[in-house]
Amino acid sequence: MGTDGMVAAGNMLATMAGVRMLADGGNAFDAAVAVGATLGVVEPYHSGPGGVGTAIVRLAGESFSRALDFSGRTSSSADPERQSADTRDLGVLAPLVPGNVAGWLELHRKHGSLELERVFAPAIDYAENGYPTTYQNSSVIDEFADRLRPHPSSVEALLEEVSLRASAPGTRRRWPLMAASLKMIAQQGGDVFYTGELAERIVADVQEQGGILTVDDFAQYEVEWQDALSVDYRGYQVFAPPLPSCGFQTLQHLKTMEAFGPEELVFQSADTVHATIEAAKLSIADRIALAGDPDQCAPLPLDCLLSTEYAARQKERIDMSAAAAVPGESYVSDPAADALTAGGNTTHFEVADRDGNAVGITQTLGGYFGCAVVLGNTGFFLNNMSLFTDSDPMAPNRYGPGRRVATALGPTQPFKDGRFMLSLGMPGGWAILQRTVQIMLHLIDFGMDVQQAIEAPQFRQYAGRDIHFEDRLPLQVRRELEARGHELTNLEAWSLRVSGAHGILVDEESGSYQSGCCTRREGYAIGL
Repeated sequence: MGTDGMVAAGNMLATMAGVRMLADGGNAFDAAVAVGATLGVVEPYHSGPGGVGTAIVRLAGESFSRALDFSGRTSSSADPERQSADTRDLGVLAPLVPGNVAGWLELHRKHGSLELERVFAPAIDYAENGYPTTYQNSSVIDEFADRLRPHPSSVEALLEEVSLRASAPGTRRRWPLMAASLKMIAQQGGDVFYTGELAERIVADVQEQGGILTVDDFAQYEVEWQDALSVDYRGYQVFAPPLPSCGFQTLQHLKTMEAFGPEELVFQSADTVHATIEAAKLSIADRIALAGDPDQCAPLPLDCLLSTEYAARQKERIDMSAAAAVPGESYVSDPAADALTAGGNTTHFEVADRDGNAVGITQTLGGYFGCAVVLGNTGFFLNNMSLFTDSDPMAPNRYGPGRRVATALGPTQPFKDGRFMLSLGMPGGWAILQRTVQIMLHLIDFGMDVQQAIEAPQFRQYAGRDIHFEDRLPLQVRRELEARGHELTNLEAWSLRVSGAHGILVDEESGSYQSGCCTRREGYAIGL
């Protein structure tokens, strides 16, 4: 808890980087950039300067949220004929133009108060002087080392030369190349990354290996401030980012759950779990059919999709006695994309300050280590966000030149009676949009605090009738779900592949901050 600020992130050192900014007189935007940059150092498999992201922002005193899209773009030379399931996942055809650096610097430019070099100092220090390898660092690097082995630059950067295994927990790890690159960004700003030396080095390496990103692709990239979407859910106004974030799926799902009376929803009852899963399937179907690059697709019919009337019709489509079979989470089922979204290969963090500013950012490389290649002698992995595109030429989220990609990066901010209540988000691929709804139900319908809401058992539907759930779901509920046709896949009780959520809640009476962090990962929250 805290009264003068709060930071919650997936690594203690990143959380401390944000706290240091707040303690030094900085605001939530300074702290957010410090956290985001530091996470790229201490969790190099989840995010980094070569990745992309989405932010949701509440400015002090305002009764609504804004979004900042920095989710990247495909190259202007992107050619669907050159892509396959493999090239969309690994190697130099997989990346979009990275957006994280532009997003961080835009937040700082517009609202930050400290010098940029001060804000980047913690990330640079950890990259240059080292940080202790955590248990999660070691286990994730070992588990996904096979993605890196074909690429000498990645092996040299990340793995021990003899064993090709990660360092043991507690070992000090340094990233000298990354430190040098971060110093250039801190001293020269975004130009060095998008039009200067770093862009030129990255592009030269990409093209030497057969990739298509160009210096023009980098130079033309821009972030976009957006008005957030919102719905009313039982008296709470819930905000989420618009396309290319698919936050509308979360909002539509919530409206369908609102069509069930409060008395119909009971925590961990078979009826409630079944209804939540079936409502997710309907919302996912609409997202698959409609979501793509907002500049190139038909406008979403949001007046319909987010309406109470449509929610009532969706509820009527749910058979409470039987699970519906569905194709999956993409326009065409893609095993590689399914593998990408099976885990928590993204990161999310939250920051709030003494004035009432609040920032939630979901940032990612896509898959673990992104495209798995360290490029341009920068120390940065580039993302593999092409894997979120659909291969079918008729799909709205199809791969093509100069496109923004519809993603699951969907942080949310509920308000109550015009007052900011909560900022919440998580990693998890397409599961983000399902599990955000579950946590909202825990908070609003079941009266949990934010830590309880994040820790409560979660589940996720895939293709067919397949449901993955944490083993803490009661046995009797599982049996009732199986009787309705659900095919259950059992995860461990506290699954690393389930959440990673972080949230900051404002106490309505005192105005103090309460935070929830994910104990399934190495989440850490600190209040001032």
